[in-house]
Amino acid sequence: MTQQERLRCLIQYLVMENARYNGIRIPRSTEEQKRLFRSLMNVRPPEPVTDEFLKVQDAYLAEERERKGVVSVSDLPPIQEGICLWKGDITTLRADAIVNAANRTLLGCFVPCHRCIDNAIHSASGVQLRLACQHIMEEQGRDEPAGAAKITEAYNLPCRYVLHTVGPVVEGEPTETDRMLLASCYRSCLELAADSGLNNIAFCCISTGEFHFPGKEAAKIAVETVKGFLRADDRIQRVVFNVYKDTDLQIYRELLGDNQCSH
Repeated sequence: MTQQERLRCLIQYLVMENARYNGIRIPRSTEEQKRLFRSLMNVRPPEPVTDEFLKVQDAYLAEERERKGVVSVSDLPPIQEGICLWKGDITTLRADAIVNAANRTLLGCFVPCHRCIDNAIHSASGVQLRLACQHIMEEQGRDEPAGAAKITEAYNLPCRYVLHTVGPVVEGEPTETDRMLLASCYRSCLELAADSGLNNIAFCCISTGEFHFPGKEAAKIAVETVKGFLRADDRIQRVVFNVYKDTDLQIYRELLGDNQCSH
Protein backbone atom coordinates (compact mmCIF):
# COMPACT_ATOMS: atom_id res chain seq x y z
CA MET A 1 0.00 0.00 0.00
CA THR A 2 1.42 3.39 -0.97
CA GLN A 3 1.41 6.37 1.37
CA GLN A 4 -1.35 7.97 -0.69
CA GLU A 5 -3.44 4.79 -0.45
CA ARG A 6 -2.92 4.66 3.31
CA LEU A 7 -4.07 8.24 3.66
CA ARG A 8 -7.28 7.66 1.71
CA CYS A 9 -7.94 4.45 3.64
CA LEU A 10 -7.58 6.23 6.99
CA ILE A 11 -9.85 9.08 5.94
CA GLN A 12 -12.49 6.66 4.68
CA TYR A 13 -12.42 4.76 7.98
CA LEU A 14 -12.86 7.90 10.09
CA VAL A 15 -15.62 9.24 7.85
CA MET A 16 -17.53 5.95 7.82
CA GLU A 17 -17.45 5.49 11.60
CA ASN A 18 -19.46 8.68 12.17
CA ALA A 19 -22.79 9.26 10.40
CA ARG A 20 -22.33 13.03 10.70
CA TYR A 21 -19.52 12.84 8.14
CA ASN A 22 -21.58 11.15 5.40
CA GLY A 23 -21.47 14.24 3.20
CA ILE A 24 -17.71 14.69 3.39
CA ARG A 25 -15.86 14.31 0.12
CA ILE A 26 -12.18 13.45 0.06
CA PRO A 27 -10.30 16.37 -1.56
CA ARG A 28 -8.01 15.79 -4.51
CA SER A 29 -4.81 17.40 -3.31
CA THR A 30 -2.54 15.49 -0.95
CA GLU A 31 -2.08 18.45 1.37
CA GLU A 32 -5.83 18.92 1.73
CA GLN A 33 -6.21 15.19 2.39
CA LYS A 34 -3.55 15.40 5.11
CA ARG A 35 -5.36 18.31 6.69
CA LEU A 36 -8.67 16.43 6.59
CA PHE A 37 -7.12 13.34 8.16
CA ARG A 38 -5.54 15.38 10.95
CA SER A 39 -8.81 17.23 11.55
CA LEU A 40 -10.73 13.96 11.83
CA MET A 41 -8.15 12.63 14.27
CA ASN A 42 -8.25 15.82 16.34
CA VAL A 43 -12.02 15.81 16.85
CA ARG A 44 -12.34 12.04 17.32
CA PRO A 45 -13.29 11.00 20.88
CA PRO A 46 -11.14 8.40 22.66
CA GLU A 47 -12.87 5.31 21.33
CA PRO A 48 -11.39 1.96 20.25
CA VAL A 49 -10.37 1.40 16.64
CA THR A 50 -9.76 -1.79 14.68
CA ASP A 51 -6.38 -3.47 14.52
CA GLU A 52 -6.40 -2.91 10.76
CA PHE A 53 -6.83 0.85 11.23
CA LEU A 54 -3.91 0.94 13.67
CA LYS A 55 -1.74 -1.05 11.28
CA VAL A 56 -2.40 1.38 8.42
CA GLN A 57 -2.19 4.47 10.65
CA ASP A 58 1.11 3.38 12.19
CA ALA A 59 2.62 2.69 8.77
CA TYR A 60 1.42 6.06 7.51
CA LEU A 61 2.71 8.02 10.52
CA ALA A 62 6.03 6.16 10.45
CA GLU A 63 6.63 7.24 6.86
CA GLU A 64 5.59 10.80 7.69
CA ARG A 65 8.02 10.74 10.61
CA GLU A 66 10.88 9.71 8.34
CA ARG A 67 9.87 12.29 5.74
CA LYS A 68 10.11 15.09 8.32
CA GLY A 69 13.41 13.75 9.60
CA VAL A 70 14.45 12.73 13.10
CA VAL A 71 16.92 14.55 15.35
CA SER A 72 18.61 12.65 18.14
CA VAL A 73 19.03 14.36 21.50
CA SER A 74 22.40 12.65 21.87
CA ASP A 75 23.64 14.57 18.81
CA LEU A 76 22.77 18.01 20.18
CA PRO A 77 25.75 19.98 21.51
CA PRO A 78 25.36 21.04 25.15
CA ILE A 79 25.12 24.74 25.85
CA GLN A 80 25.91 24.10 29.52
CA GLU A 81 26.71 20.87 31.29
CA GLY A 82 23.66 18.62 30.92
CA ILE A 83 21.62 21.29 29.10
CA CYS A 84 20.92 21.77 25.37
CA LEU A 85 19.02 24.45 23.49
CA TRP A 86 17.35 23.45 20.22
CA LYS A 87 14.99 25.22 17.87
CA GLY A 88 12.68 22.95 15.89
CA ASP A 89 9.70 20.63 15.87
CA ILE A 90 9.61 18.69 19.14
CA THR A 91 7.73 15.84 17.44
CA THR A 92 10.91 15.07 15.46
CA LEU A 93 13.13 14.57 18.53
CA ARG A 94 14.46 11.12 19.35
CA ALA A 95 14.60 11.36 23.14
CA ASP A 96 13.71 9.28 26.15
CA ALA A 97 10.81 11.68 26.70
CA ILE A 98 9.33 14.89 25.37
CA VAL A 99 7.04 17.10 27.41
CA ASN A 100 3.54 17.96 26.24
CA ALA A 101 1.88 21.14 27.51
CA ALA A 102 -1.52 19.57 28.05
CA ASN A 103 -4.92 20.84 29.16
CA ARG A 104 -6.81 19.71 32.25
CA THR A 105 -8.67 16.94 30.41
CA LEU A 106 -5.30 15.47 29.34
CA LEU A 107 -7.02 14.25 26.16
CA GLY A 108 -5.29 16.51 23.67
CA CYS A 109 -6.56 19.41 21.61
CA PHE A 110 -9.92 18.88 19.90
CA VAL A 111 -9.65 21.96 17.65
CA PRO A 112 -8.93 20.74 14.10
CA CYS A 113 -5.33 21.41 13.06
CA HIS A 114 -4.78 23.86 15.92
CA ARG A 115 -1.21 25.16 16.13
CA CYS A 116 -0.68 24.28 19.80
CA ILE A 117 1.95 21.74 20.86
CA ASP A 118 -0.75 19.50 22.36
CA ASN A 119 -2.36 19.13 18.95
CA ALA A 120 0.96 18.55 17.19
CA ILE A 121 2.03 15.80 19.58
CA HIS A 122 -1.27 13.93 19.51
CA SER A 123 -1.47 14.21 15.71
CA ALA A 124 2.02 12.77 15.19
CA SER A 125 1.58 10.08 17.84
CA GLY A 126 -1.73 8.64 16.60
CA VAL A 127 -5.10 7.86 18.12
CA GLN A 128 -3.51 5.57 20.72
CA LEU A 129 -2.21 8.54 22.69
CA ARG A 130 -5.69 9.93 23.39
CA LEU A 131 -6.86 6.45 24.37
CA ALA A 132 -3.94 6.09 26.80
CA CYS A 133 -4.68 9.49 28.32
CA GLN A 134 -8.35 8.58 28.64
CA HIS A 135 -7.37 5.48 30.61
CA ILE A 136 -5.32 7.63 33.00
CA MET A 137 -8.17 10.07 33.48
CA GLU A 138 -10.75 7.35 34.08
CA GLU A 139 -8.57 5.91 36.83
CA GLN A 140 -7.92 9.37 38.28
CA GLY A 141 -11.58 10.37 38.22
CA ARG A 142 -10.97 14.12 38.02
CA ASP A 143 -9.29 16.74 35.87
CA GLU A 144 -5.52 16.85 35.88
CA PRO A 145 -4.27 19.49 38.33
CA ALA A 146 -1.79 22.12 37.21
CA GLY A 147 1.82 21.43 38.16
CA ALA A 148 1.66 17.63 38.10
CA ALA A 149 2.86 15.18 35.42
CA LYS A 150 1.74 11.92 33.84
CA ILE A 151 3.62 9.55 31.53
CA THR A 152 2.45 7.58 28.50
CA GLU A 153 4.08 5.71 25.67
CA ALA A 154 4.88 7.82 22.61
CA TYR A 155 3.49 5.42 19.99
CA ASN A 156 4.43 6.82 16.56
CA LEU A 157 6.68 9.61 17.80
CA PRO A 158 10.45 9.04 17.63
CA CYS A 159 10.76 9.53 21.41
CA ARG A 160 10.05 6.70 23.86
CA TYR A 161 7.60 8.46 26.17
CA VAL A 162 5.49 11.57 26.47
CA LEU A 163 5.24 13.44 29.76
CA HIS A 164 2.00 15.39 30.05
CA THR A 165 1.84 18.42 32.31
CA VAL A 166 -0.74 21.17 32.76
CA GLY A 167 0.69 24.64 33.23
CA PRO A 168 -1.03 27.59 34.87
CA VAL A 169 -3.41 29.73 32.82
CA VAL A 170 -2.36 33.36 33.28
CA GLU A 171 -4.71 36.33 33.15
CA GLY A 172 -2.78 39.57 33.24
CA GLU A 173 0.44 39.48 35.27
CA PRO A 174 1.53 36.09 36.68
CA THR A 175 0.80 35.62 40.36
CA GLU A 176 3.12 33.93 42.83
CA THR A 177 0.85 30.88 42.59
CA ASP A 178 1.28 30.90 38.80
CA ARG A 179 5.06 30.96 39.21
CA MET A 180 5.01 28.13 41.75
CA LEU A 181 2.78 26.00 39.53
CA LEU A 182 4.99 26.52 36.49
CA ALA A 183 8.09 25.54 38.44
CA SER A 184 6.17 22.49 39.67
CA CYS A 185 5.48 21.47 36.06
CA TYR A 186 9.20 21.29 35.31
CA ARG A 187 10.06 19.65 38.61
CA SER A 188 7.26 17.07 38.32
CA CYS A 189 8.35 16.10 34.82
CA LEU A 190 11.99 15.75 35.86
CA GLU A 191 11.10 13.66 38.91
CA LEU A 192 8.77 11.42 36.91
CA ALA A 193 11.37 10.95 34.18
CA ALA A 194 14.06 10.11 36.73
CA ASP A 195 11.78 7.73 38.63
CA SER A 196 10.94 6.03 35.31
CA GLY A 197 14.62 5.36 34.59
CA LEU A 198 14.92 7.90 31.76
CA ASN A 199 18.20 9.65 30.99
CA ASN A 200 17.09 12.64 28.96
CA ILE A 201 14.05 14.84 28.50
CA ALA A 202 13.02 17.63 26.11
CA PHE A 203 10.83 20.48 27.36
CA CYS A 204 8.57 22.66 25.27
CA CYS A 205 7.83 26.20 26.49
CA ILE A 206 5.12 25.30 29.00
CA SER A 207 2.22 27.76 29.44
CA THR A 208 3.66 30.43 27.14
CA GLY A 209 1.26 29.83 24.25
CA GLU A 210 -2.48 29.50 24.77
CA PHE A 211 -2.02 29.86 28.55
CA HIS A 212 -0.39 33.33 28.20
CA PHE A 213 2.52 33.06 30.65
CA PRO A 214 5.02 35.77 29.61
CA GLY A 215 7.83 34.08 27.71
CA LYS A 216 10.81 35.68 29.41
CA GLU A 217 9.60 35.07 32.94
CA ALA A 218 8.52 31.51 32.07
CA ALA A 219 11.95 30.76 30.61
CA LYS A 220 13.70 32.11 33.71
CA ILE A 221 11.59 29.83 35.92
CA ALA A 222 12.26 26.89 33.60
CA VAL A 223 16.03 27.38 33.62
CA GLU A 224 16.25 27.93 37.38
CA THR A 225 14.10 24.88 38.14
CA VAL A 226 16.01 22.60 35.77
CA LYS A 227 19.41 23.73 37.02
CA GLY A 228 18.32 23.25 40.61
CA PHE A 229 17.13 19.72 39.86
CA LEU A 230 20.32 18.77 38.01
CA ARG A 231 22.46 20.01 40.88
CA ALA A 232 20.53 17.89 43.37
CA ASP A 233 19.84 14.76 41.29
CA ASP A 234 22.20 13.09 38.81
CA ARG A 235 19.70 10.63 37.32
CA ILE A 236 18.86 12.89 34.38
CA GLN A 237 21.88 13.26 32.12
CA ARG A 238 20.56 15.73 29.55
CA VAL A 239 17.75 18.29 29.39
CA VAL A 240 16.76 19.96 26.14
CA PHE A 241 14.98 23.30 26.06
CA ASN A 242 13.05 23.10 22.80
CA VAL A 243 11.84 26.35 21.27
CA TYR A 244 9.90 27.00 18.10
CA LYS A 245 9.93 30.79 17.82
CA ASP A 246 12.92 33.09 17.35
CA THR A 247 11.80 35.24 20.27
CA ASP A 248 11.97 32.25 22.66
CA LEU A 249 15.29 31.20 21.16
CA GLN A 250 16.79 34.60 21.96
CA ILE A 251 15.39 34.55 25.49
CA TYR A 252 16.94 31.17 26.28
CA ARG A 253 20.23 32.09 24.62
CA GLU A 254 20.51 35.11 26.90
CA LEU A 255 19.61 33.09 30.00
CA LEU A 256 22.02 30.27 29.17
CA GLY A 257 24.85 32.40 27.85
CA ASP A 258 24.83 30.98 24.33
CA ASN A 259 26.30 32.96 21.48
CA GLN A 260 25.15 30.55 18.79
CA CYS A 261 22.04 28.48 18.14
CA SER A 262 21.61 24.77 17.56
CA HIS A 263 19.04 24.23 14.83
